[in-house]
Amino acid sequence: MNIFTSFSTSLDAKTETAYGLIRIFLGIVLAIRGWLILSNPESILELGVNRELFVWVSYIGIAHIVGGVLLSIGFLARLGALIQIPILFSAIFFVHAHTKLMMGGQSIELASLVLFLLCVFFTFGAGSLSTTGFMESKKK
Repeated sequence: MNIFTSFSTSLDAKTETAYGLIRIFLGIVLAIRGWLILSNPESILELGVNRELFVWVSYIGIAHIVGGVLLSIGFLARLGALIQIPILFSAIFFVHAHTKLMMGGQSIELASLVLFLLCVFFTFGAGSLSTTGFMESKKK
């Protein structure tokens, strides 16, 4: 039991690392999602988006790539989160508005989680495990 307690105590002191790893993971996943959208724009239309809004598919893909890269490296992470918040907001309230909870696939729960995390990173920034945090520690 003593090993578990010491291990748990050492991990409790590294919550900034966990925060940074979540940010990096979310950024990479969003960048991959943007790449997939740009390589197959028909996938957005399958979610129920009208053909008239097809021009926005390019914006969605580019915003996911740029924002995801900014989030993953931790440079201008607030900007990276900000440019993606309207996309996730629209996904929840317009694209997934007709779906019910726990339906599987690209569900409203996943979009809500990503929107929540983007709002957290927009509010609190990238944290210490980031390019910005590294540059600030070099100044001191």
